[in-house]
Amino acid sequence: MGEDSFSAACFRGLDPLLRNAVSRHVFPGAAVGIAVHSGVQRQAFSACWGQAALVPQPRQLTQKTLFDLASLTKPLATVLALLCLVQEKKITLDAPLAALLQHDVPAEKKKITLRHLLNHCSGFAAHRPFYLQLVNHAPQARKDILHDLILADDLVYPVGARALYSDLGFMVLGRMVEIQSGLPLDLYVREKVMAPLGLADALVFNPVEKMKRDFAATELCPWRHKVLAGEVHDDNTWAVGGVAGQAGLFGDIDSVLSLASFLLAAWQGKAVHPNFSGALLGEFLKRQEMVRDSSWALGFDTPSPVGSSAGRYISPASVGHLGFTGTSFWIDPARELVMVLLTNRVHPSRANNLIREFRPLFHERVMEMLSNLQKT
Repeated sequence: MGEDSFSAACFRGLDPLLRNAVSRHVFPGAAVGIAVHSGVQRQAFSACWGQAALVPQPRQLTQKTLFDLASLTKPLATVLALLCLVQEKKITLDAPLAALLQHDVPAEKKKITLRHLLNHCSGFAAHRPFYLQLVNHAPQARKDILHDLILADDLVYPVGARALYSDLGFMVLGRMVEIQSGLPLDLYVREKVMAPLGLADALVFNPVEKMKRDFAATELCPWRHKVLAGEVHDDNTWAVGGVAGQAGLFGDIDSVLSLASFLLAAWQGKAVHPNFSGALLGEFLKRQEMVRDSSWALGFDTPSPVGSSAGRYISPASVGHLGFTGTSFWIDPARELVMVLLTNRVHPSRANNLIREFRPLFHERVMEMLSNLQKT
């Protein structure tokens, strides 16, 4: 099937579902990307529906609209930066936290390793509203203060005892990249991860500083007293200047689809990144089984046996991640399939959780549609 006919068939298959979701206020707008690989061939589709903003005035979503990717920052920026550092042998997966941070840590945290942090079983809490304290300090001092607060924060369970998705753990990982590389996280990600893929100006932190102007709005923030657009939604990340290990990356649909498609190709040995090997990437993409009933690989999630946001049809070896603002991607190696869904479901309020029921329906519709296309 030609690229044009593939795109037309995808649009026909998904248009009713997306129109209905916008009309039901699941989200103001959505951008969808699908890539199907077959050998070295790749067919890709992307399109958008709805509005980039509703308030203070309506604004149409386009394929160039940048989304706040929220926690997609974790796998698509921080984890890939760590892959580069492991490949360079600057760090190892089982190195202890003190060595990784080149700094002494409290006794209860001495057993934490890079692998624990990536697998969300380090013992760190899920979230803390540190920004409430940080805003009382000078901006240039906040990053150091944040990391002192994290290291002083009591663990909520013993290291390795269970899995708990943790923003704090990924803030530590972002700091680790900076210490081990000698560069700010955003610059290291740009130079080492994105630039070799031609994405240095497409997947960025602090996009307004990069002269970007077209953004999907997120929340009418109750304490910043404005609708956020082009300014990171995550409060802790905003407080430290828009760059952190757990949030801050922005991108449009085609750029996220391109990066996720590259990861699939590299995983399968069909593409090469100059700064990390496909074999090492594959190690990060395997479910670790470090903790009972955990679905985590190393910084990437895998489908839960029941109730996965990826739907009922995705293969068990798949990897993906969700973002709080309404973003997600899933990579299915068995089907050589990439699915990206970017929405602004938190606009104008995070209280809207209808996306939870929409995500599995969307992924199942994509799978059913592609299955039908293969039969024709």
